[in-house]
Amino acid sequence: MASKKGIAVTAIILAAITGASFLLWVIPQENESTFVVTDYQGYLDGVENIHEVLQESIDIEYQNLRNGKISPEDYIIVTEVTSSQVTTQISEFITSKPSEQWQESYINYMDAMKKFNEYILETKVLANQIQNGSSDEEISQTIEKIESIKSESMEFVKKSNELRP
Repeated sequence: MASKKGIAVTAIILAAITGASFLLWVIPQENESTFVVTDYQGYLDGVENIHEVLQESIDIEYQNLRNGKISPEDYIIVTEVTSSQVTTQISEFITSKPSEQWQESYINYMDAMKKFNEYILETKVLANQIQNGSSDEEISQTIEKIESIKSESMEFVKKSNELRP
């Protein structure tokens, strides 16, 4: 049988470990990370290529949703994965710290990615409307909004390209 002293020592050790773990979790860490980019044009070209691939894949699935070739549930899964990838790209933009001459171009492309993410989320709204049997008028309004957001995203891309040094 365990002694009272042994149980007390074990309890104190467990409490100390738990307390230390909790403090490490609660106390904020000072490690602001920075995504280091030295080839600004190459990085922006790479992001643009990734954006084009994501745009093409979501457009194909969006058309499949509209044509009834994919279920709204499956489409929602696609939007969640794609949106996550876009969010990762936006995070890299935020931490990349471009040189002053590239800042405007980077900011506009980041805005394009944000609009693209908004576009993805709005197509998800459409999938939910289809799934829930919303009226044709509601669906038409959402489709118009989707097209408008997509157009805004493409305008930011165009502006970013025009602002490249």
